[in-house]
Amino acid sequence: MARDSSATKARLLDAAFSEFAAYGIAGARVDRIAEAAQANKRLIYVYFGNKEQLFDGVLQRALETGSESVPFDVEDLPGYAGAIFDHLVAQPSLMRLMLWKQLERPGSADAEAASYRAKIARVEQAQREGLIEPSLDPADVLTLVMGLSQAWFGAMGGPAAGAGGADWEPERLARHRAAIVESVRRATTPAPAP
Repeated sequence: MARDSSATKARLLDAAFSEFAAYGIAGARVDRIAEAAQANKRLIYVYFGNKEQLFDGVLQRALETGSESVPFDVEDLPGYAGAIFDHLVAQPSLMRLMLWKQLERPGSADAEAASYRAKIARVEQAQREGLIEPSLDPADVLTLVMGLSQAWFGAMGGPAAGAGGADWEPERLARHRAAIVESVRRATTPAPAP
């Protein structure tokens, strides 16, 4: 019977996601990843290269999944911010992975930078069209949206802090989501013409 390499790769990426989110790059162990994936450790090196390249694969997959799950909507930045918050509530380990990435690998990879530049260009276009407050720097607008969306997950005691992930009551999450959406709406809505 032929082995299904795509299924093995997927299991390795899933196991690596959990391992990197829990321990970061330096603390992650390929033995634990292989064991959790029920795969031979050697396959990690065959499919991905070294541990750092495996992390890159995990991060790339997480970013692609996030882009598919939460498409960038420049015409509804408050809704986009709320959708990011919802995505992180559903996957609190994602924020832990991103925090480890920032700690151990500050800066952005080419794919991340290209995605960021494309979003900034769309914000800039929306400002020219009068959809977003034009006095704000487009990069600052995007930073504001992302920062507000992620703020509670990186905070001490936030949804991503505990082993149980998003242990907050639905009402509390709803209040935080509403505050994010309203803050983005207020910050990005163009001022009325005099």
